[in-house]
Amino acid sequence: MPHVLTEDLAVRFARIALGHVTREYPNNLDHALAEPADARTPSDLHPIFYGSYDWHSCVHSYWMLAYLLRRFPGFAPAADIRALFDAQFVVEKVAAESAYFERPTARGFKRPYGWAWLLKLRAELINHGEQSWSRTLAPLAEAIEKRFQDFLPHAVYSVRVGTHFNTAFAVRLAADYAEAVQDSGFASLLLDTARHWYGEDTDCPAWGEPSLDDFQSSALIEAECMRRILPEHEFLPWFDRFLPHIAQGEPVTLFQPVTVTDRTDGKIAHLDGLNLSRAWCWRSLARALPTNDLRRSVAETAATHHLTAGLSHIASDYMGEHWLATFAVLALDVRV
Repeated sequence: MPHVLTEDLAVRFARIALGHVTREYPNNLDHALAEPADARTPSDLHPIFYGSYDWHSCVHSYWMLAYLLRRFPGFAPAADIRALFDAQFVVEKVAAESAYFERPTARGFKRPYGWAWLLKLRAELINHGEQSWSRTLAPLAEAIEKRFQDFLPHAVYSVRVGTHFNTAFAVRLAADYAEAVQDSGFASLLLDTARHWYGEDTDCPAWGEPSLDDFQSSALIEAECMRRILPEHEFLPWFDRFLPHIAQGEPVTLFQPVTVTDRTDGKIAHLDGLNLSRAWCWRSLARALPTNDLRRSVAETAATHHLTAGLSHIASDYMGEHWLATFAVLALDVRV
């Protein structure tokens, strides 16, 4: 399988996503009930993002479809994607999705992973140019941006796990939104928060990786967050301090693709995503290094090894199929 995003791969990934973004069941519904009337179906609660097994996977699958449509506007699934977006990104459905976030029991709903992906989706729709989809989704994105603005000043500590709660990943994606909407205040909040959380980190041992249900590298996503958000003259010295032994292939665990023993287990299947998300981070970090820097080729080789391990299992089982293609796109096309 090629290690670049080809049109053939884009067609395959889009077809996978189109097959599950409107598939309501099985569904891992993250929903707190305040009264009996709150016991409702996924599509009743979330008229746009009810598929793909869970809300956040549905959101980032929409992002992937939007991104692939922009990259390959004439590819075979284009008409189906446009029809889907025309049907789903309408005022009434966005209003219902926004109203869900106003529920007292939804204060922490999908924080921060789902929040970040929704902002990333809005940023991608903005990149499409003059499209009604972006304008229609704006109220939901603005509500979630407000959630970030309220939450981050209280977030004295980061969350460094390799799952949905990782704060570096959320800041990394939110920075794309802040840039797309030209919100300098939000961008400054993200930058200040990242400096507070990670600015003094040195000599990362990565000793906690991998855990059995990781789909992100806590070390590499922190580095990718700082690459995205810091000015270049700050990032390179920070990176030198944070992972000082990359040229020697250390920490060793970051260079070894992980083994997945049961792809029907939703948590263990996360490890396929870890291989893909590590590949994304390694590729992105490599591009940030000078062309004559030995670490650049070391990082690119590590990315290739992780891509090889992950790309063959995008649709091995629905526990991976409902989300892995998104991370394959991140890894294959680092311009995202």
